[in-house]
Amino acid sequence: MHPPLTLYKHPMCAEIIEAFLKCHSDHPIGKFFGECTELKIKLDRCFRQEKVVKRKKNLEKSKKLRETLQAYRKETANEGN
Repeated sequence: MHPPLTLYKHPMCAEIIEAFLKCHSDHPIGKFFGECTELKIKLDRCFRQEKVVKRKKNLEKSKKLRETLQAYRKETANEGN
């Protein structure tokens, strides 16, 4: 199973998605017998790489947010005294 194959959600994998969709349209019966399996494997690998990149960005974003919140808490604690 793979996520919905929308190009705007997966810009890193757009080329492979287009090739995979073309393979499915060119081989409507062959797709059930492994005609597009190589592209599917490439697509899965691309999605994994994309997920790693997104995970890194989210981690960096959460660290920045955590630092901002801690600084805000220190400011409000100092103002309360």
